[in-house]
Amino acid sequence: MRKVTVAATQMIGGWNVDENIARGERLVRDAAAQGAQIILLQELFERNYFCQKQKYEYLEFATSVEDNAAIKHFSKIAKELNVVLPISFYEKAGNCFYNTVAVIDADGSNLGLYRKSHIPDGPGYSEKFYFTPGDTGFKVWDTAYAKIGIGICWDQWFPECARSMALMGAELLFYPTAIGTEPHDETVNSREHWQRTQQGHAAANLVPLIASNRIGRETEDDYAITFYGSSFIANEFGAKVEEADEVSEAVLVHTFDLDETAKNRRNWGVYRDRRIDLYGAILTKDGKTTPTEGNN
Repeated sequence: MRKVTVAATQMIGGWNVDENIARGERLVRDAAAQGAQIILLQELFERNYFCQKQKYEYLEFATSVEDNAAIKHFSKIAKELNVVLPISFYEKAGNCFYNTVAVIDADGSNLGLYRKSHIPDGPGYSEKFYFTPGDTGFKVWDTAYAKIGIGICWDQWFPECARSMALMGAELLFYPTAIGTEPHDETVNSREHWQRTQQGHAAANLVPLIASNRIGRETEDDYAITFYGSSFIANEFGAKVEEADEVSEAVLVHTFDLDETAKNRRNWGVYRDRRIDLYGAILTKDGKTTPTEGNN
């Protein structure tokens, strides 16, 4: 048996970076005290979700990897507690700005970056104003405890992202998130759709999945989003094995036997029976025209 204990967390936001880092540290320490070895904090946890409105002054929030306060802080925490911490932050790289995760291994080292591939744009979620589409491609890291793949929020709606990471050897999938009500219509509630989509990724790939969302109501001028929490952990069959409510700070902890999950992947045969010779349509925009044909 190769057992690994994971944790999903959720917390309220706020504009004070130091307070949010301290709040995140408290949750990480709580999870580690419960035996968690890989602990997920939510997307862009250093401050409020600033993408509701397009404000040039908010571009100043971006930092380099070397200068980011959360990365510097949690690198020390990871080493002290001997835990793996994917850290979400707003990255400045040259003249580009990315929604990025740095993967901090249990010795405090930075294993590398994943930059968010799919960038949404809609009322209250104006991310195309703030973020350059990621250029890293999907990635998997061989951490101290497991091979992990990480997508960021909007990435979690795309089965291609999860499948790619699974094909690359991910044993666990992690998704830091910031999602809630729609400012233009608060009757729209994507909570169950959000969970089911990711449960489907876990089930289709037979890989456990850990999702962390934020909680609380955040207001920006005439817009407001109530983040609905509901962070969860799903097993390799897509069943929720841990789940938080919509309003409370939470630490969810669960242990997986990675040898058992690997056995289940083999037994189901979904990787054996893939027909990559038939999947050409997925590489097109409209299901018919290849990029080469479209340029003729």
